Amino acid sequence: MQTPSPPRRLGELAAHVGGELLGDPGQLIHGLNGLEEAGPRDVSFYGNTRYRRQFDETRAGAVLVGAGTDAPPRDGMALVRVPNPHLAYAKLLRLFHPVSRPAPGVRPGAWVHPEATIHPEATLLPGASVDRGARVGARTVLYPGAYVGEDAQVGDDCLLYPNVTVRERCIVGSRVILHASSVVGADGFGFAFNPEGEEGPEHFKIPQVGIVRVEDDVEVGACTCIDRATVGETVVGRGTKLDNLVQIAHNVKVGPLSLICAQAGVSGSAEIGTGVVLAGQVGVVGHIRVGDLAKVGAQSGVAHDVEDGQVVSGSPAVPHKEWLRASAATAQLADLLKEVRALRRRVETLEKERGE
Repeated sequence: MQTPSPPRRLGELAAHVGGELLGDPGQLIHGLNGLEEAGPRDVSFYGNTRYRRQFDETRAGAVLVGAGTDAPPRDGMALVRVPNPHLAYAKLLRLFHPVSRPAPGVRPGAWVHPEATIHPEATLLPGASVDRGARVGARTVLYPGAYVGEDAQVGDDCLLYPNVTVRERCIVGSRVILHASSVVGADGFGFAFNPEGEEGPEHFKIPQVGIVRVEDDVEVGACTCIDRATVGETVVGRGTKLDNLVQIAHNVKVGPLSLICAQAGVSGSAEIGTGVVLAGQVGVVGHIRVGDLAKVGAQSGVAHDVEDGQVVSGSPAVPHKEWLRASAATAQLADLLKEVRALRRRVETLEKERGE
């Protein structure tokens, strides 16, 4: 839960983000807003030249700008020069809207198995459940409906929002955020076809006896599913962020500091390297590797290994520059088809005239 903060002086805010203030340090700032919405009591940020018109027209009392921005301050608007306006804006948002956590303790209506271990500084709200042998760390909060299964572990300073499930034996590190209805440790999608089942042909369920290990500082979006390994571990590395509606299949290894955007899916036993970006609705087939610092464009289908640092797009995914050329050519196909048909008719006419 976040609570608003009282007004602060602009000089204090500039110092908080290590910025150079061009304006009145005593100016009172009440909040933050976008360039178009901001008023004289707000701070906004300008970090992309695409928004130059909005910057020129903004009514914001102060704007965070890049160190190399050539725009001078103007009447009624101060500037704060910082290396990274977007990051500075995020830090001020946190300053103005600090996260407050419920007081520690197990609330009436929460259920804790007698053999579970709950740190005295943890918080379990009504409807939260912790099963036998599970551990919940210090300052971790379980909101209503959150469930931690048998022998599962949740570290310190975590937030498990309503209806989150951490199934049996799975491990969640510290400072992890699991948004509403996300699932850590559902069965992997594994079946072996059996033509001679007792009731006829069947898809025989392969027992999924591994676990999921979510490392420190990971954030998992709402309704995202991370499947347990068939054997061994499915791993989400330190500092990685998963958007809403992401599917991570069994035995996938996601490296540290990667970003996987909405509706992306990673098939079983694929490896996602360090610092990888998978844009929205990307699909990655199983048993391949997407290399460190690689980037995959939205709605791409990745069917083969991607080298470290490579940028790919399309389905099947190809180097991004090739995809741009192919996309440009696609727009000309209708005209090219007309030209080919016209040329064919001319050839046919010439052949008739020559008696061929």
